[in-house]
Amino acid sequence: MAHNQEPLAKTPVIRFNGQDFTSLRDRCLSRGLPFEDETFPAENSSIGLRLLQGKDLSSLRWMRPKDILNRKLEPHFILEGASRFDIQQGKAADCWFLAALGSLTLNRQHLQKILMDQSFSHQYAGIFRFRFWQCGQWVEVVVDDRLPILEKEYLFVRPRSNDQEFWPCLLEKAYAKFHGSYANLHYGFLPDSLVDLTGGVVTNVDLSFPSDLVMMVKTAAKAGSLITCATPAEPTGVARSLENGLVSQHAYTVTGAERIQSWRGWEDLIRLWNPWGRIEWRGRWCDGSLEWQKIPEQQRRQLYENKEDGEFWMSCQDFRDNFSCLLICNQFPVGLNQGNVPHERWSRMMLKNSTTPGNTTEGLPRDTQHVFSVPEGMESNNAIISINIILQNLKAKDRFPLSLKVFKVDSQFQSFQELPPTFFSKFRNAIEGIVFKTKSNLTKRFSLRPGTYVAVTSAHHEAVEFLLRIFLKIPEGNRNLGSNFNLTGLKASLPENGSQESIFHKYAQQGLNLNAIQLQSLLNQELLTGTPGHTFSLDECRSIVALMDLKVNGRLEQEEFARLWGRLVHCQRVFQNIQNRSGVFLSLDLCKAVRDAGFLAGTSISNELLDLMTLRYGDHSGRVSFPSLVCLLLRLEAMAKTFQNLSKDGKGLYLTEMEWMNLVMYN
Repeated sequence: MAHNQEPLAKTPVIRFNGQDFTSLRDRCLSRGLPFEDETFPAENSSIGLRLLQGKDLSSLRWMRPKDILNRKLEPHFILEGASRFDIQQGKAADCWFLAALGSLTLNRQHLQKILMDQSFSHQYAGIFRFRFWQCGQWVEVVVDDRLPILEKEYLFVRPRSNDQEFWPCLLEKAYAKFHGSYANLHYGFLPDSLVDLTGGVVTNVDLSFPSDLVMMVKTAAKAGSLITCATPAEPTGVARSLENGLVSQHAYTVTGAERIQSWRGWEDLIRLWNPWGRIEWRGRWCDGSLEWQKIPEQQRRQLYENKEDGEFWMSCQDFRDNFSCLLICNQFPVGLNQGNVPHERWSRMMLKNSTTPGNTTEGLPRDTQHVFSVPEGMESNNAIISINIILQNLKAKDRFPLSLKVFKVDSQFQSFQELPPTFFSKFRNAIEGIVFKTKSNLTKRFSLRPGTYVAVTSAHHEAVEFLLRIFLKIPEGNRNLGSNFNLTGLKASLPENGSQESIFHKYAQQGLNLNAIQLQSLLNQELLTGTPGHTFSLDECRSIVALMDLKVNGRLEQEEFARLWGRLVHCQRVFQNIQNRSGVFLSLDLCKAVRDAGFLAGTSISNELLDLMTLRYGDHSGRVSFPSLVCLLLRLEAMAKTFQNLSKDGKGLYLTEMEWMNLVMYN
């Protein structure tokens, strides 16, 4: 295959432009001088000519918040909590970013990952940092706090709360630096900002399809999703205020939805927020409308506030008539079937790749190819393929640099390696899906029949680094994946600790110890029922021996085996509890498995680590076998204890090269 491929591995947070926040801040503090960012200077180039045309630049100044407020008021990073009402759009048409940001404020956990703990008092050095997600990694962007002021007015997002709260202004500046300039934020794509702020996948809801919007919004919000929407574009390509109070070609944040009892009967309402602030809907259910006066006072008090804050209610029917899209962003897809199954389950594959344009000897494009399988029992809209690219490395930014096609593999080919060179010929039809593409994201949604498929990505003109993610839906009511996906037959119960002694002597060499081959025979015969499926491989048993081998002699003695058996009892209970509830153990269940395993009490895992464990221990359909779960949980325990034993301060490790190699090559 003509491509470079590497697994998505855990990496530290990437420093944008190689700038390290801590060292830059400490240097400024030691010198007593505030930070000045040479990579995003206080010059017109950082703004961009598109936003400066026709303006009198003689009065343009870059000023720090402490200088802007002229010591009459103290600037704050966050004042009384971060809120969407802290944001007010400036001269750049970056509502596509601000609407996503407004939704992010409703998810405190995600927002904190972007903002971190910062202030204008503690260790203030004129430098701030923010994080954005790109191509499977978090990228940390540092900026100085000089903001462009034109004719005594903020050129872009202005601070709220008496001009004292600056987190939105500084975050917007970091995002402008991330994209090259403020001008590059002038008109963009909602899906790009949603993915940049969360690392999630975007679901584009078809508003022409009958659906329960109230339930959909509530379900998505409960799942922690970001929810945004947009009005149709103007022929002129420029946003403008309409007579009904909406803005054309404009992005909004969806902040709520309710079904209420009105004098006409039940009415479905949706609540939106406009990044412009104050400019609001003037139709039915707007602020001050008669509709609010005709509902019970208790409902009115709970839902209605007549404020000029850019937030308003409208009926779901008016929403459908006036908006062109509803976008929901989550770590896994939400509400694809517009039927609002609240417990939809999805498996996920993630691979980081690069592909190069050019031709092979067959005259075919140099492609990056990934095989995946769709099991029985799947419904329509059951697959999503998402591609995320690094935008900064591209020369031609107006066109998405990759194409994606999906082919069904004929049953005659047992493996991908057996595919003939002519398989991807122009005579073989690709399976087309519903597609939307943006500057840095391409997403295709498919309804695929059971079988094996290959996703093929091709570069147009330049080498591209990208992250490919494949999501496959597994309905909650039908998670038994059929005869082609048999799970390991696990015995109903295992002897408790202390009762395994006879089992040990049955397989131990001269009754003294077990090597990996003997352990493999023991586990497969004593734990599994013989049902077709995944059994303990020799490599997995070697791994288990290494993890439990306290004497480092390549064998398990009786005491070590007794400790292992106790872990196996825990693993069996965890596996069966989840499998009995849902019919199959998925990689999505790994977080619960870690919580429920008694010997892992106190061990915590991050979302990034969970993604890595999914890659390492799940298969292409997102399933986890019992042997894989055992290896995962044992390794997690061993690595957590190794860190605790080797770390002097609980925060880090120092190892010699030989210590490091001994640790990773055996344990």
